[in-house]
Amino acid sequence: MVNIMELHERVETIDTKADLVAFIEALRHDLQANPGEWENPNLDRYLSALASWIEDSDGYYRNRNRSPPSTPSWKSVAEMLLAGKIYE
Repeated sequence: MVNIMELHERVETIDTKADLVAFIEALRHDLQANPGEWENPNLDRYLSALASWIEDSDGYYRNRNRSPPSTPSWKSVAEMLLAGKIYE
């Protein structure tokens, strides 16, 4: 079972396309194993939350003393996908 902390920790290790693919599989597994822990457990809600988070993401990066990426990296894509799980 993958918990949210493990997913957050895993995001920090993403450098390659293969890392992102493995992370997406871990997200899918987490949804199957723990749907009650997902704020947005269906595609409609997930995509809506994902779009909202991306729109507001500059604040996420500033709160972590990081500059918002001008070009997404594999890691920042994973951060976006993970945010779709919990963003309201």
